[in-house]
Amino acid sequence: MSGGEEELRSERSYVAGLYARLDAERARVDGEHDAALRGDGGTPVDRDVRVRWSAKQMKRLAVADNGLCFGRLDALSGDRAYIGRIGLSDEENDDEPVLLDWRAPASRAFYVATAAHPENLRRRRQFHSRGRQVVEFTDEVFGEGGGDAALLAAVDAPRGDGMRDIVATIQAEQDEIIRLDHPGVLVIEGGPGTGKTVVALHRVAYLLYTQRERIERGGVLVVGPNPAFLNHISRVLPSLGESEVVFLTTGDLVPGLHVTTEDRPEAARLKGSRAILDVLAAAVADRQRLPERPLPIELADTAVRIDAETAEWARQEARASGLPHNEARAVFTEIVTYVLTERAATRIGRGWLTRNDRDAWKDLRVDLGTELAEHEAFAAALDELWPVLTPETLLAPLYSAPERLRAAGADPALARADGAAWTVSDVPLLDELVDLLGRDTAADAAAGRTAERERRAETEYAAGTMDVLTLDYEELDEDIGVRVADLTHAEGLADRFVERDTRELVERAAADRDWTYRHVVVDEAQELSEMDWRVLMRHCPSRSFTVVGDLAQRRSAAGATSWDTMLEPYVPGRWAHRSLSVNYRTPAEIMTVAAGLLAEFAPGVQPPESVRVCGVQPWSRRVADVELRDAVEEFVRIEAGRDGTSVVIGPSGVPGAVAPSETKGLEFDAVLVVEPMRILTGGPRGAAELYVALTRATQRLGVLHHGPLPQSLTGLAGASQNGTGF
Repeated sequence: MSGGEEELRSERSYVAGLYARLDAERARVDGEHDAALRGDGGTPVDRDVRVRWSAKQMKRLAVADNGLCFGRLDALSGDRAYIGRIGLSDEENDDEPVLLDWRAPASRAFYVATAAHPENLRRRRQFHSRGRQVVEFTDEVFGEGGGDAALLAAVDAPRGDGMRDIVATIQAEQDEIIRLDHPGVLVIEGGPGTGKTVVALHRVAYLLYTQRERIERGGVLVVGPNPAFLNHISRVLPSLGESEVVFLTTGDLVPGLHVTTEDRPEAARLKGSRAILDVLAAAVADRQRLPERPLPIELADTAVRIDAETAEWARQEARASGLPHNEARAVFTEIVTYVLTERAATRIGRGWLTRNDRDAWKDLRVDLGTELAEHEAFAAALDELWPVLTPETLLAPLYSAPERLRAAGADPALARADGAAWTVSDVPLLDELVDLLGRDTAADAAAGRTAERERRAETEYAAGTMDVLTLDYEELDEDIGVRVADLTHAEGLADRFVERDTRELVERAAADRDWTYRHVVVDEAQELSEMDWRVLMRHCPSRSFTVVGDLAQRRSAAGATSWDTMLEPYVPGRWAHRSLSVNYRTPAEIMTVAAGLLAEFAPGVQPPESVRVCGVQPWSRRVADVELRDAVEEFVRIEAGRDGTSVVIGPSGVPGAVAPSETKGLEFDAVLVVEPMRILTGGPRGAAELYVALTRATQRLGVLHHGPLPQSLTGLAGASQNGTGF
């Protein structure tokens, strides 16, 4: 029931007071940020810390303008508490809380209280606001029923451009998962519309609230199926005051690459299996070659050759070192250099050096070693026998050369003409090769020498600057001169010229392949392969994950058939599974249609129970082939005149349609599915693709087809009486 005018004015006054406190807090933090930017007091390091801290506080406070306070709890004892996006306190009254953060333990009753278990509450009140103004409120007096009004209003509202947070309408089964104290991997499984994604994001916000010191230092990684999905969900965490989050697809997990192209199902299956590790190892070993005939090296005083026997000894020693390929090259080079030096020294010294000329023999070997190190033909021979490799220069030639694939024991299905035409399935392989190949030690050494030269130059410049400053200030004031001289020695002053990495955590983490996150969220996790999981586990050594998925919606040939198969190798006994059973998005009329399809391809899976009906029956309409384009355009035109969002989903070649895979995790007010039979028969997981397409709508679902309908859809209502079907 809506509140009376007098009580509404009272609530508006209280909320206005909260906004006044928010504005005062913002002004205080803004002042601290400005002072930090000016460098008022402290060392440069202190300044950077204060700038970063105040910037984070500014972001946290910035999100609270929309719906700062969204509820109130009235206890049986007479106590009253207001619930909001952030917490605020009364500094003049012993920091008495005037607004509870939704994540605080005292706020939990707002989400879990029911008529059967009222949690010692008399009333739960929910505010409906526009901007900073409370428009109205809805009360649930326990024992009087009517508790679903706010939830139904939220799920019935037209969809906008992005996912909304559900902080004001979290339900009990969702809240239990959000606040679950589990240190390992938590799998949240649920059918379409159960809110599993938004629950996972609220769980991240909760963990950041309760474990901020542990998690915030490394940040959070959120992995989603495609850029459109990530854009759709990217507003949720910032709206809850959390910004230290990196959003990536599996095609972005190698810094510098942004891959969206997908492999054919068979190639994706092969690359996604852990068995591909043997292929990668064999491909690396294949590049550690023996010469088919001896390689001549012409030195100043003699000629030597690298024969197969020498190379084989060097290769065995390099492999036995256990070092990655590029780092083991130093061992290979050392052995070959030793053999050639001994052979050359024996030939050169024969006849004029005796056993007693030890120093002369030593000097000769040193000179020969130096000559080999600078010899172009010797360097070329090493590159031929043990080349420095990058993941790209190993993998691309492997795909494009059938003989290399055979040598590595790979399936011919991996072959392609353009080896460097990267696919999403290649990304975990490229990441794996970073560890298999290791660093280019020669390049690192060269970079180190360059850095040292720059460092010496900076130190010399700093020393000269100190001399000038000290002399100038000593002429003006002896005390100032002393302070300048005491600043630091030249090397310390040089440090001040070195540019600090001032990038935000999100930018630094996304650019660093070796960055380790403190928590990882994986959405649409049923699509990830075994190799994808290896990458993610490397990124989170603590194994702190929130995993979101629905095995019934799996479309990838390399994806999960069970959570146990994917997770047990990494977290045996350390993962928990929770299910969401209520569908908040898809109305019962539409879910009935989708459930018929689900029963055919996954008969053991229980569809989620819809929480509402919309009163609009899904329909189908058959058109002639030449009428298809006009019918799609008519749907788009009609929906453009309505509130909310719409989408056309269909197989490749349908004008104006997007593929089902591009809509995973998204929701629209109206959905038109075109040629469902072609979706169903378009691949080995066509049924899952069609299931995804049918469950995107929150209000209206239509099916347009020229060919026959799948059996599970033949019960759809026919076209409406006006003949449009819209």
